[in-house]
Amino acid sequence: MLKFKDPSCQFTILTLVLLHSLSSQCLSRSCSSSSSSHLRPPPIPILPLPSSPQLKWQLTNMALFLHFGPNTFTDSEWGSGRADPSVFQPDMFDPSQWVRVAKEAGFSRVILTAKHHDGFCLWPSEYTNYSVRSSPWRKGGGDVVLELAEAAKEAGVDLGLYLSPWDRHEPFYGKTLEYNEFYMGQMTELLTRYGVIKEVWLDGAKGEGEKDMEYFFDDWFALIHQLQPEAVIFSDAGPDTRWVGDEAGVASSTCWSLFNISAAKIGATDPLYSSRGDPYGHDWVPAECDVSIRPGWFWHSSELPKSALTLLDIYYKSVGRNCLLLLNIPPNSSGLISSEDIQVLQEFAHIRSSIFSHNLAKDAVIKASSTRGSINSTQFCPARVIEEGIYTYWAPKENTSKWVLYLDFKQSVSFNVLQVQEPIHMGQRVAQFHLYSMNDGKWEEVVNGTTVGYQRILQFPKVESLKLRFVVDKSRAEPLISYLGLYVDPFSIFSSLPDMRSNISSKSFFNGSQVLHQVIYNESQVSNL
Repeated sequence: MLKFKDPSCQFTILTLVLLHSLSSQCLSRSCSSSSSSHLRPPPIPILPLPSSPQLKWQLTNMALFLHFGPNTFTDSEWGSGRADPSVFQPDMFDPSQWVRVAKEAGFSRVILTAKHHDGFCLWPSEYTNYSVRSSPWRKGGGDVVLELAEAAKEAGVDLGLYLSPWDRHEPFYGKTLEYNEFYMGQMTELLTRYGVIKEVWLDGAKGEGEKDMEYFFDDWFALIHQLQPEAVIFSDAGPDTRWVGDEAGVASSTCWSLFNISAAKIGATDPLYSSRGDPYGHDWVPAECDVSIRPGWFWHSSELPKSALTLLDIYYKSVGRNCLLLLNIPPNSSGLISSEDIQVLQEFAHIRSSIFSHNLAKDAVIKASSTRGSINSTQFCPARVIEEGIYTYWAPKENTSKWVLYLDFKQSVSFNVLQVQEPIHMGQRVAQFHLYSMNDGKWEEVVNGTTVGYQRILQFPKVESLKLRFVVDKSRAEPLISYLGLYVDPFSIFSSLPDMRSNISSKSFFNGSQVLHQVIYNESQVSNL
């Protein structure tokens, strides 16, 4: 043993040795600073890329749609445009309650139908008398958009507005030039009076037999981006976010944010193309999944909301498939969100929190088949995948064809949900992946998927294992993984099935993921789970 004349010198050396040992141990589980004096630049992004507003939109995950207007009081879905404005009288109108309900349930954006197909305006437009100005509510001095904008701003919730292109009230609807001027005038009012607008929602809905009408979409889009540069524009065909192709809130199990705007037409886009996107697309246009908590889009006293478990299933099939979930919660004729809807939203929030509050992958030692940069670099190391957020990520070494993450646990873990995220500011890359577990010394496939994008969440019967292997099979460029999550869902019906340890045989499908196992349960075969 070395001896030192100066005891303080001996203490200093021992301290340095101890610190080096601790540093080495930490490096095996998490990422510390690189030992190199120079950072390795990130890989080149792969086009197309999201704009700043698109990126912020995607990070919000969910938004609330608020269908409100004369239809709320006339028990209608598509108003005729002839309802008397006097029917609009929400005696207990409270937009602060709307915003509070949204925020407490985990929704950071609300989108209001400022004008639906009936043409009734929820703000006092200068271009028509068919608005709140002509109603007895607030003695004709009310402004739904203004009060909601103020409530949203105070709560820190983003605001979006829907302005229906189809207008069943205005007599000059069908006269191309006059109506486009009228529409752009109303759009200008909405985008210059109410502060920052984060989303403008349009669609191509129009009833059969209605007047032919040419919309100047390019002019509208240019105006919106000019007046509200932070806003994304939703329509069947973008330009910033696209309709998923159905009103059930369900995306395709393969869902690219890549899209060709030139191949789509508002009101006439192929639903399958909208749902899947395009791996060869030149534009970044992620999908938005709209669905109502009730059978209708407007409130009807005879209708009841979906259950929290139904919303959870929709969440897996929208947010869990690289989309934003736009959930419609229609205020009632009093001007409030109904108590039964609030209860479901609270249960939905509780369920999500219960499932996703603890990532079991954080208990693992994570290694990779390769890592970008020098051998001691931690800039792109595999442990980055348990750091929340998309701006840190694991990157493999360039020009390699083996892309694998290994997770080793000290104690076996049981889980039935996999979450994967890509750093989408670097482009969408992954086209196919698998998750394997080690059982009896052999790797067995647990689940596989295709696209990831901002977020992919897959469900499967419960797995228990000490070792896992996440493999990217196909990618548009070197894959980058920003987050890997393993969770337990005790609520979905198949979560009580036994661990998947049997031989690979038949195929079952859960939420668009493929489970390649055959289950032996109580001496009987379960093939359709």
